[in-house]
Amino acid sequence: MIRNSTLRFILAALLIAGAAILLQARARSEIFPPRLPLKQFPEQLEGWVGTDIAIDKDVLAILGPGDFLLRVYQNQTQNQQKTPYIDLFIAYFPSQRAGDTIHSPQHCLPGSGWSPVENQPVTLTMPGHAPFPANRYLIAKGDARQLVLYWFWAHDRGVASEYWAKFYLVTDALKMNRSDGALVRITTPLFPGETPEAAQQRILPFADDVMPLLERYIPR
Repeated sequence: MIRNSTLRFILAALLIAGAAILLQARARSEIFPPRLPLKQFPEQLEGWVGTDIAIDKDVLAILGPGDFLLRVYQNQTQNQQKTPYIDLFIAYFPSQRAGDTIHSPQHCLPGSGWSPVENQPVTLTMPGHAPFPANRYLIAKGDARQLVLYWFWAHDRGVASEYWAKFYLVTDALKMNRSDGALVRITTPLFPGETPEAAQQRILPFADDVMPLLERYIPR
């Protein structure tokens, strides 16, 4: 297991280093398609009303240059004591040529005190898109548990693996002269005794409302 983990780490490091070298070696000026800033993302989504959360300056420094949205949505049509909030985080990077690439939540969550309990791949079927893979994480901090769904999104394509995201970053830079991309993360807390499957069923309709809007803020 140690040997396999080391090999995966080396391969990932080589892939990321190769991607950075190739992207910086591209001489043509990069294309930046028009888009709306994430702060204009709708605050109301089918009964959900959102409140923006300020992102700490230290976190922004780690993320690097990009456009970020962190918003907590509450369902106004149901008893809020029976309906946990949903946390939406979107990170969009107009360019990843200078090494400012998307950070996986797998690396960020432990740093904020959350420990992974279980993880598994899931396939999401969203309106207007072919099914695509995503990550489902159950995390815990003390007695609190949260369910996290996240995926990498670029040019109307979703992937679960950050390594595939790097691969497509290189191929899209060659074909389209673009290196933009995004991370979409949706989180909800679990009630005591609630199963991850029940929490996922709460997230999925919300994700269905989010997906058709993304192309205005994350260009195809």
